[in-house]
Amino acid sequence: MARILIHSLIFAPDGVSTAYLYTDLAKELRKLGHSVEVLTTTPHYNRVEEELRRQPLVKIAPGFYKSSCSGISVWHVSLGKRTSDARVRTLAYLRFHLLSLLWCLFHRARYDVVLAPSPPLSIGVIGWLLARRYGGSCVYNIQELYPDIAINHDLIKNAIAIRAFRALERFVYRRSDAVVTIADRFAAIISNRGVSNERITTIPNFVDTGFYRPLPRDNPFSRAHGLLEKFVVSYAGNIGIAQDWGPLLAAAQHLADRPIQFVIAGEGTQSAWLREQIRQLNLRNVLLLPYQARETIPEMNAASDVTTISMSPSGGRDGFPSKIYTTLACAKPSIISVAEDCELCAIIRDSQCGWTVPAGDSEAYTRAILAAMSQRENLREIGLRGRDYVEQRFSLQAVARRYDKLIRHLTACKAQGQPADSSVSQHGL
Repeated sequence: MARILIHSLIFAPDGVSTAYLYTDLAKELRKLGHSVEVLTTTPHYNRVEEELRRQPLVKIAPGFYKSSCSGISVWHVSLGKRTSDARVRTLAYLRFHLLSLLWCLFHRARYDVVLAPSPPLSIGVIGWLLARRYGGSCVYNIQELYPDIAINHDLIKNAIAIRAFRALERFVYRRSDAVVTIADRFAAIISNRGVSNERITTIPNFVDTGFYRPLPRDNPFSRAHGLLEKFVVSYAGNIGIAQDWGPLLAAAQHLADRPIQFVIAGEGTQSAWLREQIRQLNLRNVLLLPYQARETIPEMNAASDVTTISMSPSGGRDGFPSKIYTTLACAKPSIISVAEDCELCAIIRDSQCGWTVPAGDSEAYTRAILAAMSQRENLREIGLRGRDYVEQRFSLQAVARRYDKLIRHLTACKAQGQPADSSVSQHGL
């Protein structure tokens, strides 16, 4: 079996969806017989005290900590709390990279595969260097398209800087032994950016269908927030630049006289702005909650009639909110406001579990909520279609097996001195 190093900006015990995603994947790969270690940061997205108690960090040197996650050794480099200041975040990424390289100078080991998920884009460079250091293959996993998402949201405007990031992107693609995208659309885009089709494979993210499951509506979350008698539209996740809150705020204003409650739970760079908008508009039908522990999300979904995701046009195209899998696994339909050509739209249409409206179309979004409300008695049946859909395609076990096949193939190629080829068509990944 392979020796795997996961080099990720976030991992348990950080309390954010991508950390849970890679933590579950690491555990499942270990169950499949692989040896797994992790190099990551200290919790900086959401510090959840209960998670820290379960997985305490022990200081081993200035700036370095170690913990154990279900028998997996996790090495942490210290990082400050996440901020909305782009310059501060860039310096934090640089610190993570430099300390990761310092760690590898003293950490004697051998890894067959280094798995490096974006963001940031530059982690692909460090993953390649770590793979060279340890004699393994480098797998770059595209969770979001960078630098596209930063350029399209005007975070990078300088022409020289854009050219530099494009050059960095091409370098990462050329140097990676395999590039894994989470969506077919991402694969189609990067095939024209310096990476051969033979090294691209699409492996979607997944959902733990044992953890995220249908629960009774009458539960501690719904009782605590008085949701039992209302039609509830909910969102749980990041509150950042990729989301577009205009349709939801407009719908909340228009439907203020209806027994509809909007519930938003999460943190992010736009949290303060969203809170101020709710205050200025005096939206008493919008409940804004802080980040909720992972254990609460199934209850929150169960307390909802429908869930919602509203993305900016570029946010929907350059990223993919995997939270859609968790809501479908909980048998809840979703109202999606995104660009029509993005992967999220295809998921809702294929699963037949929700409504899609054009990005930014507040009137269509409001009509979709009213349409869902008029079909309230049918929402359970619609939701169960979504549950069946993710069980068949996006379970943790099914996705982990695809990573397992890719890892085995790369390891075999390395042992035989052959070039890596992660082609889906040739290897059935």
